[in-house]
Amino acid sequence: MQLTEIRINLSDPRQGRLKAFCSLTFDQTFVVRDVKLIDGPGGLFLAMPSRKLTDRCPRCSEKNHLRARFCNHCGSRLDEHRVERQAGHGSQLHPGRFKLHADIAHPINMNCRNLIEREVVEAYLEEVEKSKQPGYVPPNLDGEDFDFYDGPSAALMGQSPSLRPTGTGTH
Repeated sequence: MQLTEIRINLSDPRQGRLKAFCSLTFDQTFVVRDVKLIDGPGGLFLAMPSRKLTDRCPRCSEKNHLRARFCNHCGSRLDEHRVERQAGHGSQLHPGRFKLHADIAHPINMNCRNLIEREVVEAYLEEVEKSKQPGYVPPNLDGEDFDFYDGPSAALMGQSPSLRPTGTGTH
């Protein structure tokens, strides 16, 4: 699998450690958006897209992120120590630090992570140089692949949608 396109949207320098948002395209067929390039203590690194971990309100059963103090649905006060009970004692790398987010997409080995990180940092440095030129326009990370679809969806045409075969089902 090859990284075939990297789009870099530079962050405002006042945003601190966040240097850019990235959109990564693999083999011109698969896009991963909302990858963050962060300036950490050891240099630039990638933070993959993630979601906040949640639990359910004991009163109404609605989902709330683990740092919420009140339920988003019914407003009841949530137990502030539920994070510690659910997460145990933190991770092996960071004891006492609780996991509040889970990656949505990520490399599964260091070689892959290093390859992606190296290419993204190189693209970031090129984008920084481009941004210094007069008339610079940052790339658009949203909506760039709408033209790849086969026209209006069935739902918009008043038809019931049908699923395309994916090759994952059993017959």
